[in-house]
Amino acid sequence: MKQFVYKTKSKAGKVVEGEIGAETEMEAVNELQRRGLTVISVSQGRSGGAGKATRAKASSGGGDRPKQAVSFGQPKVRGQDLVLMTRQLATMVSAGIPLVEGLEILEGQVANKTLQKALSQVVVDVRSGKDLSQALASHPKIFADIFINMIKAGEASGQLDVVLDRLANYQEASENLRNEIKSAMTYPVVSLIMIFGITTFLLVFIIPRFEEMFISMNVELPMITQMLLDTSLFMKSNFLLMGLAFVVAIIGIAFWFKTPKGLYVRDWLLLKAPIMGPLFSKVALSRFSKTFSTLIRSGVPILGALEIVQSTAGNRLFSDAIGAASERVRQGETLGDPLAASKVFPPMVTRMVAIGERSGSLEQLLEKISEFYDAQVSTTVKSLTSLIEPLMIAIMGFVVGGMVVSIFLPIFKMIGSLNK
Repeated sequence: MKQFVYKTKSKAGKVVEGEIGAETEMEAVNELQRRGLTVISVSQGRSGGAGKATRAKASSGGGDRPKQAVSFGQPKVRGQDLVLMTRQLATMVSAGIPLVEGLEILEGQVANKTLQKALSQVVVDVRSGKDLSQALASHPKIFADIFINMIKAGEASGQLDVVLDRLANYQEASENLRNEIKSAMTYPVVSLIMIFGITTFLLVFIIPRFEEMFISMNVELPMITQMLLDTSLFMKSNFLLMGLAFVVAIIGIAFWFKTPKGLYVRDWLLLKAPIMGPLFSKVALSRFSKTFSTLIRSGVPILGALEIVQSTAGNRLFSDAIGAASERVRQGETLGDPLAASKVFPPMVTRMVAIGERSGSLEQLLEKISEFYDAQVSTTVKSLTSLIEPLMIAIMGFVVGGMVVSIFLPIFKMIGSLNK
């Protein structure tokens, strides 16, 4: 039987080092995990020179590996990058690969340079004795609060592999939801830009050319034609000024939307929008229930989970409602009543939350709510996609057709007077 030197962490977060006898390194890892320890590194003892060298490198904090910080100008870490990283780490930890080795493997194969540098520093920190959650917390721009708190809960419960798998599932579901919303928004945004561009081109460059023809016809212009010509001549004369004013207005609105009041107004408008409002509401409800369920199931205390859910709600109205409910829960009240009083959450959600609190199955009911609204979002996106296309065509036809009719009305009027 061989001797293996190990470095682990207990459920209390204490670093535990020692030796264990086993036939293979994998058997040693399995035995340590059976004892409820999170394996950081395992290497063969004095009987194996290579293992000794590996242990020396691990205990020295990675040899001459320099500490690296994420620098400016590096590529942004996408949601897909984090999903892939979390899924791979969950698979390796579940397979018994020590945590440091799994992180080193990820560091060597991730394509995103920013994430690679962050993982390099995480490896150094974990080797030096820090918890994985503490090491990840040093990179808040990459790893969100929900990511860090779920890892912390997994370390505390000794179920890091299970929590990593849940976290990967949560990220994949969130990324799919985000992609559905992008696909729903892309077509109308592109269509509106095209309609605006075509309308501007016609008014600035095409319509003014008809002015001389109408003057030579010596016919009284209909009101709609005169209004179109006046608008066209005004835009042509002030094209640069209007373009500058448009850009300034867009920048001003963008900055205002970053203020607390602007954020509230923006989110209120999104929820009250005639066509897209119900979709944004369902997305917020799905995000709330999915995040809350995942955190509670992973062992995060309910007040801590509510704080994270509040910061990731994605809509100020929902965020304020969750914050108010959190304060009342802190005072000893149940969660269902303050959520119902907010008028933001529908009765079905608040009643299921109340039932879940009474029955002790809150995370299961939240998961059911999430599944329901995920299906609702998918159905709504498909319906909107089929509805928006003819709607955009109708808007384009109305705008361009209105201009064409306005231009031809004087011509029809002149032809009618000639036939008399």
